[in-house]
Amino acid sequence: MQRLAMDLRMLSRELSLYLEHQVRVGFFGSGVGLSLILGFSVAYAFYYLSSIAKKPQLVTGGESFSRFLQDHCPVVTETYYPTVWCWEGRGQTLLRPFITSKPPVQYRNELIKTADGGQISLDWFDNDNSTCYMDASTRPTILLLPGLTGTSKESYILHMIHLSEELGYRCVVFNNRGVAGENLLTPRTYCCANTEDLETVIHHVHSLYPSAPFLAAGVSMGGMLLLNYLGKIGSKTPLMAAATFSVGWNTFACSESLEKPLNWLLFNYYLTTCLQSSVNKHRHMFVKQVDMDHVMKAKSIREFDKRFTSVMFGYQTIDDYYTDASPSPRLKSVGIPVLCLNSVDDVFSPSHETAKQNPNVALVLTSYGGHIGFLEGIWPRQSTYMDRVFKQFVQAMVEHGHELS
Repeated sequence: MQRLAMDLRMLSRELSLYLEHQVRVGFFGSGVGLSLILGFSVAYAFYYLSSIAKKPQLVTGGESFSRFLQDHCPVVTETYYPTVWCWEGRGQTLLRPFITSKPPVQYRNELIKTADGGQISLDWFDNDNSTCYMDASTRPTILLLPGLTGTSKESYILHMIHLSEELGYRCVVFNNRGVAGENLLTPRTYCCANTEDLETVIHHVHSLYPSAPFLAAGVSMGGMLLLNYLGKIGSKTPLMAAATFSVGWNTFACSESLEKPLNWLLFNYYLTTCLQSSVNKHRHMFVKQVDMDHVMKAKSIREFDKRFTSVMFGYQTIDDYYTDASPSPRLKSVGIPVLCLNSVDDVFSPSHETAKQNPNVALVLTSYGGHIGFLEGIWPRQSTYMDRVFKQFVQAMVEHGHELS
């Protein structure tokens, strides 16, 4: 060890002398370019470490939950180092779907019936090879809710399943009606204000494994749906805990932000076309309820919601729907521990409501990370900061959740 330390000191000294020589040559000889690069690199590193890499804000309504997270989920208090060459919110949002890997997952599909005659597609990862929880009846179960037009094939869902597999847990993905390739049996899709399908899924999963620890994690719209469910039902849920990522707290503010010219060009129009495509596959089911030609001409999510979603679920106006869809007013009624991760620079969620109104809720707020981004590392192909928060939190709740009882 002493020899290794000596070698490292010698190497450090030689490197310092080399850089000093290059800078000196740079000013008086042919090394101007190198000196400029070195100067820029030092300046950028200083800026990054002083202004970009920061510890997240941890906002909780209860001291006991705060202590619990600091003890068992330390990632929420550690400095988050965004990818050094892509830390801005829009860049992180756009890059993640293309750069992150997609771990292979073998699903078992199940179609369950709903009270109105419809069907819901569930994709199960049973993890029967789990060595930590060999008894399937008590194996922890994580219910995953994808985003607006997402399914079980999204990279962020696959990473959550991969991490759950490492912990020995079982996962089930709730695919919203009509988006995962299944037939639509009734003229109804989904929205984050209506929690009936989620209640059906939670009851179904719990009835299969009533003795297993049961948690849920929702991303973007899936997180909004989960919070609205928890706000409506309070503590009368079989879920022991939940986590949300990049949720929109106020639907009006989200819509206004996404309609700014650059955000509309980068995100809004594309998501609108995805929504149109998802309902156009089942066009024949909706012709008696809505003007599908008018729906297909929508240029923004707000226009789509006004012409289709609000009509589908019986709202008088788009404002009535957006008021009901915003999870913020229901936050005070949540009755189980919930950890919410958001980024300040998320254009999908420009306003961040305080979690102090409820001791069961904690908000982890990073300065950078974008929408479902949270990339870190030089080449962020694998785990993200969001993934690490997910893994530590669900493990903390399964293994130490009794401390919060």
